[in-house]
This record gives sequence, structure tokens and C-alpha cells, in this order.
Amino acid sequence: MPAALIRRLLGRVPDPIDDDTWRHVQLRVRWIAALDDARAQRLRGLATLFLQRKTITPIEPLRLDAIRRATLAALCSLPLLEFGEEGLHGWSQLIVYPDAFRVNRTHVDAAGVLHEWDDELIGEAWDSGPLILSWADVESDLDDPHAGFCVAVHEMAHKLDSLDGLLDGTPPLPRDWQRAWARDFQQAFDAFVADVDAGRDVLIDPYAAEAPEEFFAVCSEYHFSDPATLRNAFPAVAAHLQRFYGPVP
Repeated sequence: MPAALIRRLLGRVPDPIDDDTWRHVQLRVRWIAALDDARAQRLRGLATLFLQRKTITPIEPLRLDAIRRATLAALCSLPLLEFGEEGLHGWSQLIVYPDAFRVNRTHVDAAGVLHEWDDELIGEAWDSGPLILSWADVESDLDDPHAGFCVAVHEMAHKLDSLDGLLDGTPPLPRDWQRAWARDFQQAFDAFVADVDAGRDVLIDPYAAEAPEEFFAVCSEYHFSDPATLRNAFPAVAAHLQRFYGPVP
């Protein structure tokens, strides 16, 4: 029996996404269609591993066929093209809602008063827990791929960020690069927050001013969906992301 077949039977090497399904993914996701052949094949391998390692759970009444599942796997794997399959570590489930979903929040303030409210979200990434997406918003991102939004990339950026145990806008990097990254991102973030607080016009989504980790995640969306705007707004940040994620498709 061939060694490759033995490894597959033992569950070590998953069968690749079939050609027909992958063609549909490439037609639907313009960021993937624009990849060169080598990077497209690397992404196909990462998406195959994603489907093997992650449980994809649609919430009623959403149905996900093989093409939709492969599309989600490919989108979530886009940020891993340079980082590699290590970016899949630490969690096991992708939950997909039909549309935006509500999450109950609680907070105890300094006076000991409990505050409770509902957030309406289109995506969320839990520490060591599931990644959660709104299918309607995934579709919206695919329909307008140059608008600066990609919720799957945003939430995967949080997963990469948290791999070192801290959600702080800096993923695991070699030490020298990590220092330069932290310096350049902090400078850009501080200036951006000052502009947002002052009511000045900004080039990227103001949500990026919420926290350093949101700044990293929002800038990651722009890297794939509107890189020219990101370069104009934050050239040093754009250069780091190009190195981290690879060339813009």
C-alpha cells in the first residue's frame, strides 16, 4: 500500500479540497482568484487542514454545503499564507450564524455596580474558544471585496494575536521584528486615536481606535481588501502587514 495512502487512512494527511469545489471558491473569492499559482496551492492546503481540524457549526436555519464550507475555510486561512498552519492552534470550532448575532455582556464598575447589555456582532473570536461569524456579512464582504472589510480576516487576526497569550495587537514574531512592530503600531494607533477623539476625518474604520488589538485586526482587513488606503494612512503598518501576510493579492 502506498505510504501516502497509509498516512491518509491514519488521519495524518487529509484529502485535498476537490478541484470542482476549489474552482467555485476561486470564482467566489476574488482575493483568492488573484493569488499566483504557488500561493493559491498553499492556501488550498491550509484550507484543507482547516476543514480537517475545525468543526464548522451553522446555526439554524443556515445550511452550509461543501462549497460554502470550503469558502469559509479558505477565507479564514488567507491570513496564514506566510504564518502557516501554526495559526490554527488553540481552538477547534467555527460557529456561523445566518446574520448578525447578539451577545450578552456584563461589567462591574469601580463602585461595584453590575452593568449588563446586549451587543450585536458580526464576528467574534474567543480566547481558546470558537471563532464566530455572520454568514450574511461574509457574503457582503465577498460581494464588495475592495470596501475595506473582511470579517473572517478580522477574527483570524485576533486568533493570531492571542497565540502568545496576550491580545495586544502583536502576534508571535521574532524578537527584533516584534520590537519594531510594537513601536510602529503603537505610534500609528496613538495618532489614530487622537484623530478620532478630535473628530477629524480618518481614512480607515474608526472602530480601529477601540484598542490596539482592534487596530491590528481592522488594518488586517484593509491589507486584503483596500491596501492602497492602508498604505496612505499608515505606511509603516502596511509594510509590516505585507511582510506578515505576504504580498497583497
